[in-house]
Amino acid sequence: MKDMSVLDPIFAKAKQSRRLIALSEGEDPRIIEAALQSVKSGLARIVLIGRSAEVLAGLAAMGGAPGEDLIVMDPESDALSDDLASAFYELRKHKGMSPEKAAAALRQPLIFAAMMVRQGYADGTVGGAVATTADTVRAALQVLGLHPGTKLVSSFFLMVLDAAHHDPKRVVVFADCGLVVNPDATQMAAIAAASATSYAALMNDTPRVAMLSFSTKGSAVHADVTKVSDATQIAVAANPTLAIDGELQFDAAFVPSVAASKAKGSGVAGQANVFVFPNLDAGNISYKIAQRIGGARAIGPILQGLSKPANDLSRGCTTDDVFNMIAVTAAQVVDA
Repeated sequence: MKDMSVLDPIFAKAKQSRRLIALSEGEDPRIIEAALQSVKSGLARIVLIGRSAEVLAGLAAMGGAPGEDLIVMDPESDALSDDLASAFYELRKHKGMSPEKAAAALRQPLIFAAMMVRQGYADGTVGGAVATTADTVRAALQVLGLHPGTKLVSSFFLMVLDAAHHDPKRVVVFADCGLVVNPDATQMAAIAAASATSYAALMNDTPRVAMLSFSTKGSAVHADVTKVSDATQIAVAANPTLAIDGELQFDAAFVPSVAASKAKGSGVAGQANVFVFPNLDAGNISYKIAQRIGGARAIGPILQGLSKPANDLSRGCTTDDVFNMIAVTAAQVVDA
């Protein structure tokens, strides 16, 4: 694996208590390999969820086996399934759920994993290497629900800038790049506040939030610019101690020399570490350009606003991506 030095705060948090993380796609070779690496490194304890024969065969092929810190659970036959199905029925019966439908739903690994977390049998869950983001997020929302006091679930990517040409080496947040399609000003402000909290918790660093636009401080006039400036005002009013500024173009937010000419006097411009995009088009395109052309590593989408940690993977993820997401999920448990 590559040098993880910029991710040390996250890995240190994860290793504090070695939480139990449920992996809903336990038959996938990437998931199995990352699980073995997580256990070996003391990062977390793992539950691999899937058909027992396939999971065990996958483990054996990599020289692994179940143990105290690596458990295999099959939703079709595990003794816990009936209890989880009963709890799921109670949770969803107001939506027309029947005991029979609940039992069938619990055979789905995403639901099984989320219910393990809800009922306290696991501390967090990771899926999405095989399942779509829509299915992964839907299971988390249905089972875990919103964190008390939260009205919006959003997502962010940790962008790891540790390639040879990155100076300085660091980790920044891009939000929302995976979930909220076109936030209004109030929602954008909520994403900013949540992302700042997530950055501070994971990185042990002070967040400096840039609200991004194609305009810097009134350089353009458009309804889309107004949304970002309004979102900035809402976020500042709700979080008076948070370092936040906008609207800012990305170069003004990221490059000190550009900030000096475009946004003089800003306490955020040129030194932002949390970048909030005006919509999903901008965020999703930007993180992929940063990853594929800029050489950044992207960890995410990481969900925020849920009652307990549950995170998504890209279906194109690597073993390293899964390993990193296990670390993030375990670190979120520490701060929950």
